[in-house]
Amino acid sequence: MKITVVGAGAVGATCADNIARKELASELVLLDIKEGLAEGKAQDMMQTAALLGFDTRITGTTNDYSKTQNSDVVIVTSGIPRKPGMTREELIGTNAGIVKNVCENILKHSPNAILLVVSNPMDTMTYLALTSTGLPKNRIIGMGGALDSARFRFQLSQQLGCSPADLNAVVVGGHGDTTMIPLIRTATWNSVPVAKFLSAEQQKQIVSDTMVGGATLTKLLGTSAWYAPGAAGAALVEAIVRDEKKLFTCCVSLNGEYGQKDICLGVPVVIGRNGWEKIVEFDLNDEEKAAFNKSADAVRNMNDVLKTL
Repeated sequence: MKITVVGAGAVGATCADNIARKELASELVLLDIKEGLAEGKAQDMMQTAALLGFDTRITGTTNDYSKTQNSDVVIVTSGIPRKPGMTREELIGTNAGIVKNVCENILKHSPNAILLVVSNPMDTMTYLALTSTGLPKNRIIGMGGALDSARFRFQLSQQLGCSPADLNAVVVGGHGDTTMIPLIRTATWNSVPVAKFLSAEQQKQIVSDTMVGGATLTKLLGTSAWYAPGAAGAALVEAIVRDEKKLFTCCVSLNGEYGQKDICLGVPVVIGRNGWEKIVEFDLNDEEKAAFNKSADAVRNMNDVLKTL
């Protein structure tokens, strides 16, 4: 198994580190446009192998896509990160060109790869990857919902005083501060609805804190977060490589599901060796459906910007 991570910044390097520690591939390639960055981080990670006990071979390269030849999975993290006060949407002009170029170069050398998109604005970048490459839709996956759902479980665990691992909680819709929809009505603590333990005010606060989770960290850190995004990317890679058939929220192409077409949006999907294998349609109530449709409208407006570039 060969995996490539494009972009050796904080998110890409963290994702690669998680992949290596879990030994999800025999060969892992880290690629970046900045001279020496990927090579340096790859060597640094390889020097942990004796300490951590993994055998994955990690190599770094500066913009040499031939080194990515025959990759099974490619994680695209490249692009400029958010700064404090910046929305994900404001990155579209710069990152669209980067992501399109990356996809074209990757597929020259790995035409059968599954593409996992992390770059922001993630929903629009996933749609761009789908429409510009012509790949089967199951091989294009946007990571955002997996990250947002993990942040949702964190916020719930803080209020409940429990382990995030004991919680099932899903965020659907766009990967944006105003477009994501934490489905607190369906969230459970070991199969018991969390509403049994939380007041209406607590639930409202959890939803609000989840939606601005990325912006909160950007303000604190001065740039985008990287530990959770990197871990989310690696978790999806693990589900693909090990054919786990796990249910994640991911940004995928919709063709009538949830009442939407010609858009990539976050919905629950089964992830396995073929990429995303099945969309699971939750029974949304009227309020949730309205929020989902509003989220789709906002993402569609962002997608329209691609036509002007």
